[in-house]
Amino acid sequence: MTTVTPSAAWSPWGWLWRTGLAALALAAFFITWRPRQLATWGQAWLVGEPQDTDMLAALQAAPTWAPPPPAAIGIVAGHSGAQGDPGATCPDGTTEAEVNRAVALLVQARLRALGYDAVVLDEFDPRLHGFHGPALVSIHADACLRREDLTGFKVALSAALQRRDDVATLARANRLKACLVEAYRQATGLAYHPYTVTRDMTEYHAFSEIAPDTPAVIIEVGFLGQDYDLLVHRPEVVAQGIVDGLLCFLEGN
Repeated sequence: MTTVTPSAAWSPWGWLWRTGLAALALAAFFITWRPRQLATWGQAWLVGEPQDTDMLAALQAAPTWAPPPPAAIGIVAGHSGAQGDPGATCPDGTTEAEVNRAVALLVQARLRALGYDAVVLDEFDPRLHGFHGPALVSIHADACLRREDLTGFKVALSAALQRRDDVATLARANRLKACLVEAYRQATGLAYHPYTVTRDMTEYHAFSEIAPDTPAVIIEVGFLGQDYDLLVHRPEVVAQGIVDGLLCFLEGN
């Protein structure tokens, strides 16, 4: 083993040799060094390989993400539309279709004024297929017969939903029905007749067309005969009863 003494390591010749090597290294660095190149090396070290310019441009041009708007409340104007029949018809020519539509438009306007989105749908509207929303109400009226016992309203939900194993949607549909019954009765003063609900109501076609988790009901707002004055001359009262029922359901009151 060779031992280097301190005097040999720090001799004048050794010091000159080390200084010369350092000077040569610095000279080589300054000859080849470029500030721009050094910046490029630093950038590459920080962010990796340069990104594709087209991809960067596409990302910068992409619109800012925003949550989708809330789904609209569906309001079916019973018997309206080119494919629907006019429904019940009175001797003076008043049809169920026009009464239903007038009420549906008032419901839509009042809901929108309160900040809710609502869409009026025809009886066989293609938008019913797969319709998804917080609620759907189909508005209808009963026969135009002048009989004291033919007065009042009724509300029904899907019979198929009651047979289906979907506890959550059934609970919401029942709550929508309960809210609508109570609010409509208070607003209009009409009696509720649950025992006159027909199969045409519980098997209503739209129930099988909308999204299965959309709570939906059909309401017969009254009889065009005995309740004519309310339905034809005071549709704003009818509409308010439906709006109040929807608010009860939507806001948990």
